Amino acid sequence: MRDVIGIDFGTTNSVIAMRQPDGQVSSIRYTASQGMVETFRSVLCFWAEETGPSRGRLQHAAGPNAIEAYLDDPLGSRLIMSMKSYLASRSFTETRVFNRPFALEDLISTFLRALVAGAVGAPGLGSARVVAGRPVRFVGDNADDELAARRLRTAFKGAGWSDVDMALEPEAAGHRFAATLEGAANVLVGDFGGGTSDFSILRFEPGARRRVEPLGHAGVGIAGDAFDYRIIDNVISPRLGKGGTYKVMDTALPVPPAFFTSFARWHQLSLMRAPRTLREINEVARMAAEPERLHHLIRLVEDEVGYALYQAVSAAKAGLSKAESAVLRFSHRDFTVEESIARADFERWILPELTQLSSAIDRALADAKLKPAEVDRVFLTGGTSLVPAVRELFDDRFGAERVTGGGEFVSVAEGLALIGAD
Repeated sequence: MRDVIGIDFGTTNSVIAMRQPDGQVSSIRYTASQGMVETFRSVLCFWAEETGPSRGRLQHAAGPNAIEAYLDDPLGSRLIMSMKSYLASRSFTETRVFNRPFALEDLISTFLRALVAGAVGAPGLGSARVVAGRPVRFVGDNADDELAARRLRTAFKGAGWSDVDMALEPEAAGHRFAATLEGAANVLVGDFGGGTSDFSILRFEPGARRRVEPLGHAGVGIAGDAFDYRIIDNVISPRLGKGGTYKVMDTALPVPPAFFTSFARWHQLSLMRAPRTLREINEVARMAAEPERLHHLIRLVEDEVGYALYQAVSAAKAGLSKAESAVLRFSHRDFTVEESIARADFERWILPELTQLSSAIDRALADAKLKPAEVDRVFLTGGTSLVPAVRELFDDRFGAERVTGGGEFVSVAEGLALIGAD
């Protein structure tokens, strides 16, 4: 049998899964700073060589290598993120990278080639039959789903796959789960990514002539990254001067909140290295009531530790999914944080996001014209689904006995490979 792979090209992370000769599927692994991982960050970094025979030539890296390249020189490179979120936008046709035009399809093709090239111990992926995931509805205002699907196929063709099958991502996420159903059922699949959360209600009819019918869908542009930001905003930012004051002509003024808005995304913190921004922070620090806090901020920015900070925060967030409290540990030079965070406080901080997620679930039900009692089962996947307060949104509506989860980071890709094998 020809090798079958499922490719989950995600907004934040991407995953490849391969069907094994025994019928099982396994996710492809990649080398990262923390060891071997199954997810590959959906980012590209471009830069121009400054010296040597390749001077001026455009270079690029993808995934974890892209992050490292960007952190080495954020002001001299271009980081491309969230490519998937632009697929359905007619107004987005190309972007210029160091004065060279790139169509969106070309950027995604470049990334997909790197996704395959970076795989460890999995030769022959380029010749495998591919089943690619696609959302029920692509994101964006006035999103054109047909355009998005066509662009995605073009991108895969540009990466070397001329014949690509597509399957709905929520169908793939719930594929293994649907195989356990004894009869037809309405299933809500909650797929939580790093930046978006999607809720799809599908009618699964198992058996030899398996049918899947989309009934309703809703999505919202928040997920794990937003939860990370809440921890930073409440634990880290106050230690860096947020909420403090500085004096101008004997008048106490608040430290500009704009100094901390870049903490919403780790890569935006790197952009604060611009000389003008650092001068502004230094000027405020000179007149601040607690100047040492702003000096810590300056050193964090200058030393490019935004990514390391977010890794520490993510670890604390994961700990809060398992226990009633977790310790956030982070240290850089003379700036040290070791603070216990109570789950109750974390849930209070993320209440705005929980409210938006709750509204999105209601919209999915309305789109499907179903009441909660008419949803037979709920399947949740993605790291954010492990947050207890998120799980409670579904337990309260549908009953804990109807809610299950699994394969939090690889279920879509593995389901796509299984669909291809079927």
